[in-house]
Amino acid sequence: MKVSLIIAVYKDTLALSLILKSLAYQTYKDFEVIVAEDGESKEMREAVTVAKEIYDFTIKHTTQEDMGVRKARSQNNAILAASGEYLIFIDGDCLLYSTFIAGHVTLAKKKQVLSGRRIDLPQKLTQKVKEGSVEAIDIERHFLTKYLYLAFDKEVKFEQGIYINPNSFLYKTFLQKRQRSVAILGCNFSAWREDMIALNGFDESYGESAVSDDVDWDWRFRAYGLEVKSCKNVANMMHLWHRAHNRGEASHLMQKMYEKRDKNLYIPQEGLNTH
Repeated sequence: MKVSLIIAVYKDTLALSLILKSLAYQTYKDFEVIVAEDGESKEMREAVTVAKEIYDFTIKHTTQEDMGVRKARSQNNAILAASGEYLIFIDGDCLLYSTFIAGHVTLAKKKQVLSGRRIDLPQKLTQKVKEGSVEAIDIERHFLTKYLYLAFDKEVKFEQGIYINPNSFLYKTFLQKRQRSVAILGCNFSAWREDMIALNGFDESYGESAVSDDVDWDWRFRAYGLEVKSCKNVANMMHLWHRAHNRGEASHLMQKMYEKRDKNLYIPQEGLNTH
């Protein structure tokens, strides 16, 4: 199955380089990468050009005019550019376990979408990763030994970094039956491309807010008749520390979303159709 991994980015070329480096270790090889830029910076274009010369997987780059936060539109650009039948969405500050894509693919089923979780790397460890003294693959391989100290930091969410092979006896016996319904997490979810197109992609009417990233998808997927299932501990990722971004007051937009939900208007008027 061909997978399109869509990375939502904005200006942070260092984080993108670290993500691409983590992708070089993926155990599942049939994938392409789409760098969905919310802008069209020279630096990002150059970073993608260099990456294409380094890595043997396909890298595509979609851009748009920088007019404030329009993440939803940039992700819709990527959906249209994708050639994979299955789409995985991540944010541009999340590094992937080597089993990340394989985890999504193994658990993928028709009539459902998958949502994973993430561990939040603390500031000091994030700095080491950015400096190159620690690599994502090292944290993954030694997570339960060398990095066990992270379990004492409640903000890290240590349990989210424990990997369990979905083909293992442990997973099939104890976890598979409890693969419960979960809420969508915008930085780590996957769906069939045909379903994303049928739903007209991300709703672009929420402007600079984070509403369209995950909260809006959660009810829309379900209204369309899809189940949202967990891929926790199977498709693991690490979130790089950064100061919180303020994307503005969204209470009025949340109310707008609730009104759409109450009317069962799960196909947005401003989505893929506007491209």
